[in-house]
Amino acid sequence: MPKRPATQLGEIIRQQRELTELSMRQFADLAGISNPYLSQIERGLRAPSERVLEGIAAALKVSADTLLEQAGIAPRETSENAAVLDAIAADERLTARQRAALREVYQAFVAASARAGSAGGGGSGGGGGS
Repeated sequence: MPKRPATQLGEIIRQQRELTELSMRQFADLAGISNPYLSQIERGLRAPSERVLEGIAAALKVSADTLLEQAGIAPRETSENAAVLDAIAADERLTARQRAALREVYQAFVAASARAGSAGGGGSGGGGGS
């Protein structure tokens, strides 16, 4: 019987973490999640949210799509978005937390643009003070 996608993804994350020689606690801190949550993900008991998967990928210095592909799960991003996310992931001048924050902001802008486009609105994100 084939493994469930969450189980396969969890095993890949665990293997990659072990290759980096990081403890579960160290890795959870890098990924911005709790140690128990990481344990559940690695054991396949919980599937990570997109945000959590991005944090894990950043800590491993790979793209989330790479992790999904290794687990046999179809990537979620369009090639246009993937190129931007890959560039963010590849920029070694940024810390893992900076990459995660940049990805999150980029994805929020893309989602807001998609919502505005589907509502017939323009691409303007509105104002807002600094």
